[in-house]
Amino acid sequence: MPKPHKRPLSSRIPLRLNICISFVLFTAIISGLLWMTETVLLERLYTNSKIRETRALALSLISAYSSQSIDEFKQTLTNAAVNDQICISLYDSRTGLPYHRDVMDNKCLLHGYHNYVYLLVEKLDESEDGNITLRIFDEQIGMETLVVGYVLGSKDDVQGCIFLNTILEPVGSTVRIQKRIILIFSVILLLIGILIAVVLSSWLSDSLVRLTNSAKRMARGDYNTHFEGGSCLEVDELARALTYAEQEISKADAMQRDLIANASHDLRTPLTMLKAYAEMIRDLSGDNPVKRNAHLQVIIDETDRLTALVNDILDLSKLENGTQKPELQTIEACSWLTDIIDRYKGVSEKLGYHIHFTPDAPCEVTCDPGKMERVVCNLINNAINYTGKDKNIYVNQVNTEEGVRVEVCDTGDGIEEDKIHLIFDKYYRSENHSREVVGTGLGLSIVKAILRLHGFTFGVHSKLNAGSVFWFVIKK
Repeated sequence: MPKPHKRPLSSRIPLRLNICISFVLFTAIISGLLWMTETVLLERLYTNSKIRETRALALSLISAYSSQSIDEFKQTLTNAAVNDQICISLYDSRTGLPYHRDVMDNKCLLHGYHNYVYLLVEKLDESEDGNITLRIFDEQIGMETLVVGYVLGSKDDVQGCIFLNTILEPVGSTVRIQKRIILIFSVILLLIGILIAVVLSSWLSDSLVRLTNSAKRMARGDYNTHFEGGSCLEVDELARALTYAEQEISKADAMQRDLIANASHDLRTPLTMLKAYAEMIRDLSGDNPVKRNAHLQVIIDETDRLTALVNDILDLSKLENGTQKPELQTIEACSWLTDIIDRYKGVSEKLGYHIHFTPDAPCEVTCDPGKMERVVCNLINNAINYTGKDKNIYVNQVNTEEGVRVEVCDTGDGIEEDKIHLIFDKYYRSENHSREVVGTGLGLSIVKAILRLHGFTFGVHSKLNAGSVFWFVIKK
């Protein structure tokens, strides 16, 4: 499958320039919207608003016509004409009383041209819904006017009609003045936008540039790099995240170096032994069956040791990188632990160790039996290495609401309090022991990886000269 094309880094727009361009475009869009509103929409909005207001006034007058007395209605008409500066003509067949109110000195269509009223009446009669709205240019005043007419009563029972006439004020001159104002305003707005864009982009990008330079130094192996935020909350969060990443990478790098150093040391010793005893067989004991077999046994033992070390390294790597998944099963904890401890009877009889198991009631739990068996065995092996001269090891099963708590206790010298947090690290070995420690140094690291893979809680309690208790909880 072809990979998606990516632009080279050199062709991408820097953040500072990107912010400047965005602000300038935003300012230009705002200015363009203002300009379009003034030149295209202002006159249309004014006309539509004037029509809605005039029609609403006519309907309110019709409502007053049906609910007020003649004198009250005349006063209502007069107030509307004066307050809204609108000419009104009303013809009432019910009372036979026409009403006229002229606020334009006989220069409106209703009063200046009396014959024009008859044309309006004809158009009102021809209308289907009993009302008209007309925009008519009045030559007498040289302006466009608005005429609104409504039938009084209903279409089937016409009692009269009412007409309202008002001037549609020309907005052309106003628009020309506002165009100049908007032009000046747009230039000022553009300059302010550019200034804000430059300041804001510098404020944001400088912090990111500092973080980028610090990240590059960290990438080159400088783990004492200081990540400085300061411009905004997100940049501060990024700085804290990079600082945390630096600490974790530093730990991982140190652990990697320790792993390589310790693995190299542990690999070198058996390899040296293999070579030495192979040369001894070749040069000295090849013809002596007893010595040859003894030397071959050393080679076999060192090969087993080397194999165990390599297997532990590979298993730990698989557990830590997530390639291994637990195969969960439901098992009975008491019988499962009993079977594991029974396998140590040979070690107990041969080497003199005493493994005491204190079971609890039968209880079903869910886990990967094979991996959890390795956890128990590694903890018992660790207890064998570090228990006291009495060679006693205690394994306890304690049923809890959460699950089954398994404890492996020794009677050794214990672990210093400031060293307990290191006990599960790769190749860490406590110095408080009285015999040679057997193993690869990865047993407790494998324990930690398996328990974390299951999501089980675990830990260790220890006091100097009082032994240690390693524990974990298998969930139900």
